[in-house]
Amino acid sequence: MRTLFPIVLLFWSAMVFASDDAENDALEPLNRAIFSINDSLDQTIAAPMARAYSNISPDPIQQGIANVFSNLEELTSAANNGLQGKLEGFVYGAGRFLINSTIGMAGFFDAADKLFEMPKDEPEDFGQTLAVWGIGEGPYVVIPFLGPSSIRDAPSRFFDTFTNPLRYHSNVSLRNSMTGMSLLSARAGLLGVEDLVSGDEYIFVRDIYRQRRSYLVKDGAIEDDFGEDDDY
Repeated sequence: MRTLFPIVLLFWSAMVFASDDAENDALEPLNRAIFSINDSLDQTIAAPMARAYSNISPDPIQQGIANVFSNLEELTSAANNGLQGKLEGFVYGAGRFLINSTIGMAGFFDAADKLFEMPKDEPEDFGQTLAVWGIGEGPYVVIPFLGPSSIRDAPSRFFDTFTNPLRYHSNVSLRNSMTGMSLLSARAGLLGVEDLVSGDEYIFVRDIYRQRRSYLVKDGAIEDDFGEDDDY
């Protein structure tokens, strides 16, 4: 296992620093196969469960549950803001987490926004941090059960778990139940999105993912036709 780790690390590094071309989908045949499997599992398991959850849960309850998991992600955003040298973002995210975890009843209510006019910022994750540090995106990949990502961003999901308070809860069954609930809540929030898909679904999802990641990495700055940056 010890001899395998350097090989995996070398492979990952090579892939990350490979062409960062916007059309880089060197793994497309494999990606499409995984995408098809993921889509089948979603349509037969995840989507029906999400619809049932949405049908039996009042909207305020669904929003509150979504807020709880969104609040847990504030620490990840705060930590990555700090790693990117964004002190203001670090303090802001940590402040929102503190307020919502106390006054907001573990985040069920977004008290930071409602009482202190501190709306939630766009999320920051370790993949964005690596981008700020100059690490290329590398080829696009589709992860089994999880969906679209890139060679740079895929391992970052693991590193971000270290800033999620759920990871350190001693009750394993509760931790697993909370993780499952977060996935169900997230899928319920995407109900109806499939109606927006047009053309080749694989390409549609890939392009939307890449555009979203580019937007997040650049903190909302997009380049116009004249090569100047505008913030939105």
